[in-house]
Amino acid sequence: MSFRFPNEFLWGGATAANQIEGAYRADCKGLSTSDVQPFGSFGELIGRQEGDFNIKDTAIDFYHRYPEDIALFKELGFTCFRLSIAWSRIFPKGDELLPNELGLAYYDNIFDELEKYDIIPVVTLSHYEMPLHLADQYKGWRSRSLIEFFERYARVVFTRYGHRVKHWLTFNEINITLHEPFTGSGVPRDSTPQQLYQAIHHQLVASAKAVKACHDLSPDSKIGNMMLGAIQYPLTSHPDDIFEAMQQNREWLFFGDVQSRGYYPSYMMRKFKQLGVTLEISAEDSESLKETIDFISFSYYMTGCVSSHKKTHILDEKMLKMGSNPYLKTTEWGWQIDPKGLRIVLNLLYERYQKPLFVVENGLGAVDILNGNGEIEDDYRIDYLNDHLYQVGEALQDGVEVMGYTCWGPIDLVSASTAQMSKRYGFIYVDRDDKGLGSLNRKRKKSFYWYQGIIESKGELLTAPSE
Repeated sequence: MSFRFPNEFLWGGATAANQIEGAYRADCKGLSTSDVQPFGSFGELIGRQEGDFNIKDTAIDFYHRYPEDIALFKELGFTCFRLSIAWSRIFPKGDELLPNELGLAYYDNIFDELEKYDIIPVVTLSHYEMPLHLADQYKGWRSRSLIEFFERYARVVFTRYGHRVKHWLTFNEINITLHEPFTGSGVPRDSTPQQLYQAIHHQLVASAKAVKACHDLSPDSKIGNMMLGAIQYPLTSHPDDIFEAMQQNREWLFFGDVQSRGYYPSYMMRKFKQLGVTLEISAEDSESLKETIDFISFSYYMTGCVSSHKKTHILDEKMLKMGSNPYLKTTEWGWQIDPKGLRIVLNLLYERYQKPLFVVENGLGAVDILNGNGEIEDDYRIDYLNDHLYQVGEALQDGVEVMGYTCWGPIDLVSASTAQMSKRYGFIYVDRDDKGLGSLNRKRKKSFYWYQGIIESKGELLTAPSE
């Protein structure tokens, strides 16, 4: 690629506490919603009993091995690392008045290690987990009380870490509540549309209050939202399909609209009326929502097709229920591969919001097999990431302001949707299987050296995708 990414462009990888840390009860940590989802974010919930197996209880033991892993990230050339704070480490039940000092001290140690290597932390406040007590006793975000609890949590971490963390995100993939209510907001899965959208409203207000707290307590920091960027194409050129795709895309863009503009868009007010939803929005809520985010961040894995009159094959019944596109290949887990879609999403979001964008998740889940020499030649991952990063470069040349790119899972971790280790994303292999067996030893894959070269060359080593 003749184009070089800007010098200030942030290169790195992204993780979530519940998928890497393990140590699920260490140092007074409380149970989280993730701790009762042993089969993944879209799997069955269990009543947690002592001795029940959940692969996330140990995950990849980042809690104890972070010095080794962060050293590997530095070797890769990372200039940033996206991680999340486990809310239940800071407030084990979620509704306490005082935080858990042991939990706060743990993240002090993480930030110390990142500073040692000049790696910029990008921190998510809530990534697919929250204190289980809040889900059990308050029905999650259906309760307005959680706004206060979340703001208290946010103010504690901004006060503690604001002098060293300058990039924050509020809720991971905040629109996921529409697809998996318990994972997204700790609400029962049988919640009505009225209850779901009221819970979402509470989250949006809490997010805005966290933005205000960040601006007040750490004015030189930047704080953004985080959306699941799953764009839908019309299956045909029929006007009804065009309109259906617009309506489907509004279901996730609405979250960006509220957080970027500070009010509910008119199309959502019509949708609420059609659904029979009447939100309880106080005058204080409306005022709080006016505190808008500094940048837009999002995940990007696949696109889908929708039609108002033709039946489409559903790619992943458990997750997003997106219709298949006959022009695209799929991964081993049925997710469609669409690199150009990333350029489309980047242009769409920049035109819509005129705010800096940050691609904070993108990656390929695949089964990695060690060859006869004990090495992993993951050319399929290299091809996938090359083609997507190439499109980020194209978007930059389109004039889109892109802050950075953090690939999902720079080190193998427990898959969010399926709780598998065998669905691997990383440049770094972790010796652990789906049953929890293995040494947990780390090994560099072929893609490790490829990504190292891409970062070092500021993208010049990227190659044009093959048609």
